[in-house]
Amino acid sequence: MKRIEEISLLYEISLALNDSLDLRKSLYRVLDILSNTMDMGRGTVTLLNPVSNDITIEVAHGLSPGSAARVKYKLGEGITGRVIQSGKAVTIPKISEEPLFLDRTASRKGRLNENLSFICVPIKKGNQVIGALSVDRPFDTQYSLQADEKLLSVVATMLARHVINLETIRLEKEHLRKENLRLRNELKNKYRITDIIGNSNKMREVFQMISQVCSSNATVLLRGESGTGKELAANSIHYNSPRAKNPFIKVNCAALPTNLIESELFGHEKGAFTGAIKQKMGKFELAHKGTLFLDEIGSIGLDVQANLLRVLQEKEFERVGGHRTIKTDVRIIAATNKNLEQAVEEESFRGDLYYRLNVFPIYLPPLRERKTDIVLLADYFLEKYAQENHKEIRRFSTPAIDMLMDYHWPGNVRELENCIERSVLLCEGGVIHSYHLPPSLQTGQESGTLPNLSLKDAVARLEREMIIDALKNTRGNVGQAAEILKTTVRIFGYKAKQYHVDYKDYR
Repeated sequence: MKRIEEISLLYEISLALNDSLDLRKSLYRVLDILSNTMDMGRGTVTLLNPVSNDITIEVAHGLSPGSAARVKYKLGEGITGRVIQSGKAVTIPKISEEPLFLDRTASRKGRLNENLSFICVPIKKGNQVIGALSVDRPFDTQYSLQADEKLLSVVATMLARHVINLETIRLEKEHLRKENLRLRNELKNKYRITDIIGNSNKMREVFQMISQVCSSNATVLLRGESGTGKELAANSIHYNSPRAKNPFIKVNCAALPTNLIESELFGHEKGAFTGAIKQKMGKFELAHKGTLFLDEIGSIGLDVQANLLRVLQEKEFERVGGHRTIKTDVRIIAATNKNLEQAVEEESFRGDLYYRLNVFPIYLPPLRERKTDIVLLADYFLEKYAQENHKEIRRFSTPAIDMLMDYHWPGNVRELENCIERSVLLCEGGVIHSYHLPPSLQTGQESGTLPNLSLKDAVARLEREMIIDALKNTRGNVGQAAEILKTTVRIFGYKAKQYHVDYKDYR
């Protein structure tokens, strides 16, 4: 190839590399240019995976996508593997006479392909080989393959930046894929049905209903007071369903202004209203093939309810300000702490929408109706927040447990969690006592959980609690218990008898 032709070729390649932000498209264009200029029959850009040491074809000219996709070399294997391992170019005048040539793509079989020359040059990042550029062309005794090798080495240097970016993108994609898989597995494990804490009869009914409905596409309506765990139940339904690998979008309807909720759910077109400076996808589009969780569904207005009903019935909607009908495949899980039946009677909630949502209702009981779960939940939150705050807190004292059990918990599980977190922060020992609990549990004036105590009664209660704790720690050993409380065995025995505490109960 003449000097002026080489300069023209390199200039054309330079334009191709800078013409598009699509790295693959640029590399394909370079191979096309080489094909037209150098009479190249086939060409490939291969990349080395530094982790597995596998070499794969990234872009190819003259090969079918299937052939290119299935080809894989090991480092040092075949001509391409040797070039990447050694970092030195290799030129083969006739591939039919070269035993190291593997022809993994099976694209050079037949008599017409016997007389082919093959050139392979390394693509380097500094001194590190990251891939290779290879071409083959018809064998010609009058043609200078060494000149082509030098030219391709220059082209490989030009390609290096693009190939480095491709390799970075590929590694990032692989990392993101693995991270995505890890997070999905974590979510699936986190939201297993068995991970919802509770062994009361009412919670067993909830577990059974979640197990029955999660494998279907039925609309679920979660009922219950605030703080009973409706969102946790929604997570369990989604992550144990066939849609678990698809999006799970959550919308708190009560937190959105009335004039924005329609745009939030269905999206809007550019210019649909003041401030709509660009097109926006709604939650129904984002949740396609997945699940949409509509929390506080009872707070949405009647105008939005009509559009929501259409989506549930027809599986289609239009963006605000748009005319194109958009099909959607979304499973709905709704939640409310309101009396929807009463709202239907008062005509603040559409009856037809209510019946569409109420396909499979699940009632989450308040904590006061599942007293047997209070200690289980308290122990769970104690372990969680003790670990978070690096504290060695092992248990609750007996009076503290009694106080937790007597309280009516208007804020349900959420209030219990906040209560335990506060107690862990206040506690400096290994046991949470009654005085670590919030004043609403200790005084109980409004809830009626505790009577008013005189100073004498309060001291007696504290002494009894300390005696019981000491016996628990020593497994009923009176001598050791007295030593812990820095008193004599005689005084300890007298106090224990006074408060009707029998050391035998703790052995």
